Parts: sequence; C-alpha cells; structure tokens
Amino acid sequence: MATTSVTIRMDENLKKQVETLFDDMGLNMTTAITMFAKAVVRQNKIPFEITADPFYSEANQAHLRKAIADLEAGKGKVHELIEADDE
Repeated sequence: MATTSVTIRMDENLKKQVETLFDDMGLNMTTAITMFAKAVVRQNKIPFEITADPFYSEANQAHLRKAIADLEAGKGKVHELIEADDE
C-alpha cells in the first residue's frame, strides 16, 4: 500500500507529552495517528465525545461582556480571584 506524508502543527509541550505517552504504550506518533484515523473511518465518527467548553458559549460571553461594561461604568463589584489552593 502506498503511503503519503501528513503534516500537522501542535503545541510543542503537548507534542512532547503525547510522544512520551505513546512511547509508554509502545507506539510512535505515526502509528498512534494512523490508529486514530482508522478508528474514525471504521466508526464513521470521532471515536470519543467532543464537547464545547461552556465558557465560550454565546450566553456566557454576553454575560461577561455585560459584567465588564458594568465594571467600566462604575457599577458592579470587583471580587478577588479564588486560587486553587484557597478552595
């Protein structure tokens, strides 16, 4: 079977992390991506659930724009950020 090259771009840190994980599984990047592509073709879908981050929903973005406008207009209240260690 003839092969072809595929070029993708990804975050350098993500690439290092996934290469380490694939190596632990006895795979290289090419084999893992080929397995993913075959699963997509076989199942005729992405083989895992993809969900949207609700932070980027239009309703939340509208809420954030209004909150920012209120703060800039002197309305509203500024709250301190809650750090993960504070919870």
